[in-house]
Amino acid sequence: MKIEIDREEDGRWIAEVPDLPGVVVYGQTREEAISKVEALALRVIADRLDHGESIPELKELFAVPASPRDTNFISGQT
Repeated sequence: MKIEIDREEDGRWIAEVPDLPGVVVYGQTREEAISKVEALALRVIADRLDHGESIPELKELFAVPASPRDTNFISGQT
């Protein structure tokens, strides 16, 4: 699953998983935002499985940019 991450004008980081609507979090640091969005995504997937709902195809669990300088990320592109 792709994680998109960006830094807001106020300095906070926002991370989201586009394949899971509503999985969007803020963090004070890049690492905090990534950690929080991964945890939320896993909870959403577990909830969907518990309720017999479909989940996105998982080619890889999470894909995030390797460099903190890459603030916008879509898997395979920088």
